[in-house]
Amino acid sequence: MMKFFKLKKFHDEEDGAVTVDWVVLTAAVVGLGAAALALVRTNTQSLVSKIGTYLGSASVESTFK
Repeated sequence: MMKFFKLKKFHDEEDGAVTVDWVVLTAAVVGLGAAALALVRTNTQSLVSKIGTYLGSASVESTFK
């Protein structure tokens, strides 16, 4: 009977379940952050390349004569 009582007490504890929830939630946030970083990095490199090409072909004229 004592073994059954200890097994039931162990089964009813929910302290570890909260930890598992936080681990899953943290992993999801980190994964979404990595995906957003990859998207922004790719588009930023493309934009920098376009700006560099535009500025390379621009001519600068002096307003002082």
